[in-house]
Amino acid sequence: MDKIWAPWRIGYIAKKKERGCIFCNAAKSKSKRDFVIIKTALSIAILNKFPYNNGHLMVCPLRHTSDIEALTNAEIVDLFGVIKKCKKKLGKMLHPHGYNIGINLGKDAGAGITNHLHIHIVPRYCGDMNFMPVISDVKVIPQSLEELAEILKK
Repeated sequence: MDKIWAPWRIGYIAKKKERGCIFCNAAKSKSKRDFVIIKTALSIAILNKFPYNNGHLMVCPLRHTSDIEALTNAEIVDLFGVIKKCKKKLGKMLHPHGYNIGINLGKDAGAGITNHLHIHIVPRYCGDMNFMPVISDVKVIPQSLEELAEILKK
């Protein structure tokens, strides 16, 4: 049997579950380890620490809510403004061929975090679905979060 070693993944596997909401914690934090890319008066964009692809960002309102219907018009406009800025940054720095942008509302819809509404922005590249996920349920991410955060913050 062939093996693929990914020793950096043990940090994710062994990590203790974060107390509180990851989005609220990141919004309050000054740590580079929270990977905040954009913060406005109403929204925040952070790198996903468990990305589907290089550059996977999550955008959410600063206000803690899981209900899309509870968003104010100002929050909706701000969220989409941040999404637009993120897409522009990703395009300028990473040059993806396309994007998946979406919201999973509720656990049964695929939301890993159900208590704080968030929008995923996943850059896609021609050929990014290679043999690894198909035959071994492994995704190869070619860049560290630290390096990517520094590039996108410029």
